[in-house]
Amino acid sequence: MSGPTETERCIESLIAIFQKYAGKDGNNATLSKTEFLRFMNSELASFTKNQKDPGVLDRMMKKLDLNADGQLSFQEFLNLIGGLALACHDSFLQSRH
Repeated sequence: MSGPTETERCIESLIAIFQKYAGKDGNNATLSKTEFLRFMNSELASFTKNQKDPGVLDRMMKKLDLNADGQLSFQEFLNLIGGLALACHDSFLQSRH
């Protein structure tokens, strides 16, 4: 029997990363604002450091928090990952022209 595919490993990694940061402030099914900031500053440090506007992470959290409960569910977290992947893909396509 073969091991997981590359795509399956990527999905497992996303779940593991979410679980690594979720729950430190109580609910292990969501990221609090503090947990979100910790995730961004650790896992997406180069993105975070390149932001000129210090309020960008607060605005990102608000925009991602679709139900306005002050927490990011896994679905809301995936919206962030998907948005970043789209931006990277667009950048890659533009660099090829």
